[in-house]
Amino acid sequence: MHRPVLACASLLRLEGGRPSLIGSRCADCGEVYFPSAASCTRCLGTRLQPHDLGSSGVLWSWTIQGFCPKPPYDSGETVDNFQPYGVGYVEMASGIKVESRLTSADPALLRIGMPMALTIVPYKLCENGERVSTFAFEPSGEHVKEREHV
Repeated sequence: MHRPVLACASLLRLEGGRPSLIGSRCADCGEVYFPSAASCTRCLGTRLQPHDLGSSGVLWSWTIQGFCPKPPYDSGETVDNFQPYGVGYVEMASGIKVESRLTSADPALLRIGMPMALTIVPYKLCENGERVSTFAFEPSGEHVKEREHV
């Protein structure tokens, strides 16, 4: 299986065919961070450890990115070839909300509270031909099956 080149490899663990987000957790008070942090804003502790956030959550809020983002966004898209995409906050089991791309830009397919699964999607094509990917969340579970029959 081909291992993708990731835009932010330190944010993900790719094992067993499923990606998982990696953050950090304060060993003193239990506060969870994404991305990883070096110190805790809750208790000011500095004993943070890697913490697996998992690969699923629920959609907490979302919008559609309808215009080409300005730098430092670097996907290589231009105003002429930009395609709108979904952006949302996904609440993980730990309670932390992760901002992420969504695989759908169709408002009819997105609902606050729906289950979401982490996946890997294309992000950009480098000048040397190398494809770079990033993480995104896609609708999962019964909501997907229900929409397929509509």
